[in-house]
Amino acid sequence: MKLCSACLLGVRCRYDGKSMPDEKVINLATKELLIPICPEQLGGLPTPRTAAEQKGDRVVTKDGLDVTTNFQRGAEEVFKLAKFFSAKKAILKQRSPSCGCGQIYDGTFSSTIIKGDGVTAKLLKENGITVKTEEDL
Repeated sequence: MKLCSACLLGVRCRYDGKSMPDEKVINLATKELLIPICPEQLGGLPTPRTAAEQKGDRVVTKDGLDVTTNFQRGAEEVFKLAKFFSAKKAILKQRSPSCGCGQIYDGTFSSTIIKGDGVTAKLLKENGITVKTEEDL
């Protein structure tokens, strides 16, 4: 049993109201139980919503609104689900400010990628949950 970014399974929960279905992830879901999660929605943000990126230890939208608290709350809710389901692994959307694992955008909204983890990926890793991205499958 694994947690999985809901957008990778075709759920329209991304900031732009779209999904990012990934064929490898969808194929995996036919063989394993994947628990769909969207940290941004669990943190209380609407869909669609203004794009956000990490800027240092904060998460801000393209128009300057600080949504760090929502991202932290969403990460905590995802971690609660991981504990509830005894999930030890997660497949998360690469470069997302919540789910990015090893790569995130730099906070300038210029599509510049830097090393780093999204808020949720970081919390899960800190608590012993193995995090992979759709690109790692």
